[in-house]
Amino acid sequence: MKRIFNNNRLFSFLIPVISVILGLLAGAIIMLITGYNPLLAYQSIIHSIFFEPYYSGETIRAMIPLVLSGLAVAFAFRTGLFNIGVEGQLLVGWFTAVAVGIGFGDLPKAVLLPLAIIAAALAGAIWGFVPGFLKARFKVHEVITTIMMNYIALHVTNYLIRTYLYTQGERTPSVPESASLSSKFLMDLTQGSRLHWGFIVALIAAVIMWFILWKTTKGYELRSVGFNPNASKYAGMNVNRNVILSMAISGAFAGVAGAMEGLGTYQYMTINSTFIGIGFDGIAVALLGLNTSIGVIFGAALFAGLKIGSISMQSIAGVPTDLVQIIIALIIFFVASSYLIRWLLVRLKKGGK
Repeated sequence: MKRIFNNNRLFSFLIPVISVILGLLAGAIIMLITGYNPLLAYQSIIHSIFFEPYYSGETIRAMIPLVLSGLAVAFAFRTGLFNIGVEGQLLVGWFTAVAVGIGFGDLPKAVLLPLAIIAAALAGAIWGFVPGFLKARFKVHEVITTIMMNYIALHVTNYLIRTYLYTQGERTPSVPESASLSSKFLMDLTQGSRLHWGFIVALIAAVIMWFILWKTTKGYELRSVGFNPNASKYAGMNVNRNVILSMAISGAFAGVAGAMEGLGTYQYMTINSTFIGIGFDGIAVALLGLNTSIGVIFGAALFAGLKIGSISMQSIAGVPTDLVQIIIALIIFFVASSYLIRWLLVRLKKGGK
């Protein structure tokens, strides 16, 4: 036990693990109070996502945008910024990927698919650039500007769909096969799930984030500016330029998350009346993953598993799917209250002496 407390990295790792355990325990208590069997409920989730190919495929499919949106939030966190605009950046990336796929449908797949994903990343980067510039130039807090940019993205994409890409069902036409990430092989392998090749893109993005932040000089500058902008400025770093770059890179990750939905899961975009929630879930995924690439992947796996597994939980254990949202909210609550968990662990350490 003493060895655990003396290892700061292991000590920090315990906090999200304990948060997940406390969230699941609190969810079990709620199930018991409301007359449901928590053991059967959790067993049905585990069985479905690990032993039923369809639910396994859907879980991995749901992980893809969560990983990318989590990386977007985590990258900004690592550089001292709070990007709440991932949802809007995701929407503009989604629209751009679909628009490029439809507009350049005659191009071969080897050209069109990377082009659509890169275009989505650029659209997300531009949407992140704006609050980054306002932060650097006018000291406007990024929380306010990114929230406002979410609403602008929502209504701008709705307008563009209605004006230029509208078809029946309040949606765009489907992207051509040359711009699609779907795979008959993966569909057959997972017995009809919507799993697509985007999971490879998500894994590559996780490696890219790790490489930029920890293996490049620019990544060191970005982390330094986030840790102490005054000291970084004194050391000769261009703080304003790094703030703008950080928000642009964060937005690029979010834009790619939108491309995965537009080219993979749905292969079109609908007119939205509200936000879809993936960008906001990315905040929780990043917090749970301690703002690390590998942590974000595991956090996305947990959230996706709970959401997809809730379908079988309802059919087998009779537990409403809304209860999974409560469990997720409880996990987020305990992660956000990490200072309380840290205090309890410190008290445990003192008590063990």
